[in-house]
Amino acid sequence: MNYSGTGNEKATPASDLNRTHVGQTVSFEPDEFTLVFGKIAAIARKEGSVNIALQGVEGSGGLQSSYSLPGSQDVYLQPDMLTNTESTIKDLFGKVQENLRGGHKGDDRTDKL
Repeated sequence: MNYSGTGNEKATPASDLNRTHVGQTVSFEPDEFTLVFGKIAAIARKEGSVNIALQGVEGSGGLQSSYSLPGSQDVYLQPDMLTNTESTIKDLFGKVQENLRGGHKGDDRTDKL
């Protein structure tokens, strides 16, 4: 299949997954015939591999609820909207603070006689 994510997904090696990724939406190819989309329920590391368990898969028509991936394999994470929004707000707040402090250097607007 050669899935490489969509434009808004971030490629992350499976070995980089940690507890902060639990609950995030992920997509990956566990083999050349299968493409998986789901929410991460748990992540377990074994020597040389990473196991990913998905939420809500139990009893859903023969779908696997967990996958073992090599640590070097890319998985594709949806952007975390809360973190993105928080980052955007912090950036905007920083720009407002800079403007209020007179961040325009060299632009002296005082009247001179």
